[in-house]
Amino acid sequence: MKTSPFMEAAFKEAEAAGKRGEVPIGAVIVRDGVVVAAAGNRTRELNDPTAHAEILAIREACRLSQSERLPQADVYVTLEPCPMCAAAISFARIRRLYFGATDEKGGAVVSGGRYFHQPTCHHAPDIYPGIADVRSSDLLRTFFRERR
Repeated sequence: MKTSPFMEAAFKEAEAAGKRGEVPIGAVIVRDGVVVAAAGNRTRELNDPTAHAEILAIREACRLSQSERLPQADVYVTLEPCPMCAAAISFARIRRLYFGATDEKGGAVVSGGRYFHQPTCHHAPDIYPGIADVRSSDLLRTFFRERR
């Protein structure tokens, strides 16, 4: 099944992250039908536990737009965001979140604490889960199997 070009771009970032020895997760920020920022995980490379794909892509999109908010932007990510990334998506006021596989252990959108459903959440994007979820799951499963 063919996915959107934006999710394909997120997978490209995830695959590159995996080749660098990072957990293969990728994210892209899209505004007006154009990818404005793309990133894959870099936590090991940068020795930075906050260097998740979503955070890096949001930082770049904000830098380029010269704003801490991205209300006309959408994010595509290969795995359900964790609590930290969900908070960043909320704080950036991102309009829509599209993601691949759910993450029952670390996710915070449809799993776990469901960040966007908390009364302390100031902004919740429109959420579109399950985009190419099998492909995302397979990418992660293969990555971890090769390391065991």
